[in-house]
Amino acid sequence: MNENHTPHDTPSGDISDVAVIGGGAAGLSAALVLTRARRRVVVLDAGQPRNAPAAHMQGFLSRDGMPPAELLAVGRDEVTSYGGHILRHTVTAIRSTGDGKVTGFEVTTEGGRVVRARRVLVTTGLRDVLPEVAGVRERWGRDLLHCPYCHGYEVRDQPLGVLGGNPESVVHALLIRQWSDDVVLFTHGADLLSEQRERLVACSVGIVDERVARLVVEDDRLTGVELVDGRTVPRAAVFVRPEFVPNDTLLTGLGCAVDDNGWVVVDPTGRTSVSGVWAAGNAVNPRAQVITAAGEGSAAAIAINNELVEQDAQRAVARSTSP
Repeated sequence: MNENHTPHDTPSGDISDVAVIGGGAAGLSAALVLTRARRRVVVLDAGQPRNAPAAHMQGFLSRDGMPPAELLAVGRDEVTSYGGHILRHTVTAIRSTGDGKVTGFEVTTEGGRVVRARRVLVTTGLRDVLPEVAGVRERWGRDLLHCPYCHGYEVRDQPLGVLGGNPESVVHALLIRQWSDDVVLFTHGADLLSEQRERLVACSVGIVDERVARLVVEDDRLTGVELVDGRTVPRAAVFVRPEFVPNDTLLTGLGCAVDDNGWVVVDPTGRTSVSGVWAAGNAVNPRAQVITAAGEGSAAAIAINNELVEQDAQRAVARSTSP
């Protein structure tokens, strides 16, 4: 990140066109589009990306295998090269300063800095809530994995496990079977329906009903899953479907509408129910991968710029016709 680019470079009291909250793939992609459209953009990022534990990201065209931190570093340099400003700050509040006719916002950070902007894009991601099993947090993103499309190929044809305990674990196990002939579902004490067992058996997925005690690690490598009865089932990697919790308090604090599942509602461009507020990436889409989030950020940026163009035109007309 180019530390020389900060909002202090702009005139005192200046208002940014867009404040982007969150500097991951969605936020930086949006900032890149907006800065190339010659908009004044400030990105505020807490520096805690969801995929930080992962050594590499996969499935991103032309960036397959790149470390996530490297992608973000390149993205920050691209944004600042077009005049964008990036601040390493945690945002604590967003306040609307509009009067019903003119939209505006004040973004306040943990350190008390206030950034004013005409529009806001929130790309704060989500939190993965993991099962309370010994070793899970330590191995997360390494050999305790979530997305087979992101990591399945790297552990293909190895003994794999799926840590269950939630309604989607059976579907997850059947999906993981695509990458290995040796897959075991650890139900972790959850009851399976007879039809679910039938599907698993028919697809040659093993079933272990005992509860899991811990992940076994040797020489900094996962080697198996230990059950509460003391038995260990050798596994090279384990997948789990965590609970997704959106980091959306900034959005809900503004009054953005949510759906029946509690996720903030956006239209195809990322527009929320609150005028002037957009959202993209995992903050509103739990299934968005890095490449998806980048696309959503780009789409939101174009929609935001189009709205600002319309507002700028209306202001120009008002000025030209005023006495």
